[in-house]
Amino acid sequence: MENSNQSTISDIRQTLVLNAPIQKVWNAVATSEGIAAWFMPNDFQPVAGFEFHLNAGPFGNSPCKVTVIDPPNRLSFEWGKDWSLTFELTELDGKTEFTFIHSGWDTDKLTEFGETHQLVRERMFQGWIGLQKKLAAYVEA
Repeated sequence: MENSNQSTISDIRQTLVLNAPIQKVWNAVATSEGIAAWFMPNDFQPVAGFEFHLNAGPFGNSPCKVTVIDPPNRLSFEWGKDWSLTFELTELDGKTEFTFIHSGWDTDKLTEFGETHQLVRERMFQGWIGLQKKLAAYVEA
């Protein structure tokens, strides 16, 4: 039984304002085609409980499962064995505030590839900054 949070590493949480209407951003983060355009190839469907895969190239196909689908404001899914991703969208007068949360980090755990969560989190934190730039370019085009 766990009774302390000492092993928990804080979520990766990033927020940006996209110069695009909320429905356009939703389509970019909650459709298979949209996710593929800025993140990874996938067979996602926006249905609660739907199991899909993200194709992480050399890392293979990561199993995922949709846990929350609330158009056009919130999508959450489990990613791999430990993580979850949440996309939160808020309409801002024709623009969209997009908050991205990558949670499930734990100092005591290794990824499927045998690396520590701490090590991977640093890499992913930087990676998400780049991915959000790709998302912005995609929806603002």
